[in-house]
Amino acid sequence: MAAELTGIIGGTGLGDALQDGMQQAQQREVETPFGPPSGAVTLGKIGGRKVAFLNRHGAGHKLAPGEVPYAANIFAMKKLGVHTLIATGAVGSLREQIEPGDLVLVDQFIDKTFNRLNTFFGGYGAVHCEMAEPVCGRLREAVAQIAKQTDVKTHPAGTYVCMEGPQFSTRAESLMHRAWGADLIGMTAMPEAKLATEAQMCYCLVALVSDYDCWMPHKQKKDKKTLLEEIVGNLQKATNNCLKLIEAVLASGAELVREDCTCRKSLELAVWTEEGEVGQKEKDRLSVLFE
Repeated sequence: MAAELTGIIGGTGLGDALQDGMQQAQQREVETPFGPPSGAVTLGKIGGRKVAFLNRHGAGHKLAPGEVPYAANIFAMKKLGVHTLIATGAVGSLREQIEPGDLVLVDQFIDKTFNRLNTFFGGYGAVHCEMAEPVCGRLREAVAQIAKQTDVKTHPAGTYVCMEGPQFSTRAESLMHRAWGADLIGMTAMPEAKLATEAQMCYCLVALVSDYDCWMPHKQKKDKKTLLEEIVGNLQKATNNCLKLIEAVLASGAELVREDCTCRKSLELAVWTEEGEVGQKEKDRLSVLFE
């Protein structure tokens, strides 16, 4: 059944590792009303489960965060039958106890993006999805319980500030984000999480900590090349940890896909426009989202 398909969105390193262990792998090009996704979706089996993997930044990490076709990516996954989506992404830490190499299961977001398509429903009508709980609590808890059974240091919750980029924060911004109560800073979670909600999907984000953001002064003078090598090493460690966690999740007996989850009914009361005011062409164009 299509509903048994688990989607995974992540970076090149994670994708290469996952695809190396994927059985019956095949590439699928998917057309969407929002243009092409970041690349072909890889379909296959891992740990006995059917999975669909999409590299968020495209082949060779070509797409900057603000250039990622988030709407096309989410629509393509939903069109293939993905109802549960596990996303991963690199972040900086805003808290000393969240160390480079750690994983964080994000539960809240602060959206500072401003130049990205953040809804499927432009031109459709007034559609207002609830976002108080922006990730699937059921799915996040399931992943958290599995993480406890691994040797991967995983924080069960955290607030993620998503900035537009592509530049990194100033120190003043980094300190402000800490004062806001945020735990992580990144560039890719939004509008991905919002669009997953509009697509009536269960969404979980595993954040991979690559460094402390610039709020923390370096303890010793290091040149830029050394710092970059350190960050890349931390990200590789976090990627390896994430791979362990995702493989454990897929090999587990956890119920990842549940059709009675509240996430699968996020559009139930969200459409405020009277039905007769929405054109049939628009209904047909976005029918995948309502399935």
